[in-house]
Amino acid sequence: MPRGKAHLAFELGTLPGWVALGAAAGADRAPLLFFTGGYIVGSLFLSPDLDLVRSDASRRWRGARFLWRPYAALFRHRGISHSLFLGPLTRVLYLAALGGLGWGLLHVVGGVPFPRAIPWGSALPVLGGLYLPQLLHVALDRTVTFGKRILRRG
Repeated sequence: MPRGKAHLAFELGTLPGWVALGAAAGADRAPLLFFTGGYIVGSLFLSPDLDLVRSDASRRWRGARFLWRPYAALFRHRGISHSLFLGPLTRVLYLAALGGLGWGLLHVVGGVPFPRAIPWGSALPVLGGLYLPQLLHVALDRTVTFGKRILRRG
């Protein structure tokens, strides 16, 4: 399997091409910025390797890495976390649940009001940006595994 640095180099190395493709397709600046932000966050902080306690992705969370220990305990490495659709969905929902719990705690303890409106127009580009590096990560894992199998047979 490729190491975390190889995954990150591949994911971030393809980002300019994805942005150029979006611009060529006529995407406006704001959605491209939301996509880029989601893509960078997805590459750096929401890797499929968060199911490993000692991964580069979990180290990037620094003091908050403990938040991902339950996730690592729930999902075995290369299980559902490396599923093309369900893997990113589990991390997004897990992060949303943590955010909801945190916001609820702030609301109850500190009286912080809940937001009245959520900017749903930016959600799709952000989610696309979060998902694409996850898909590239899994595709790279599968391609390397397939290549190793072919080499072993030959």
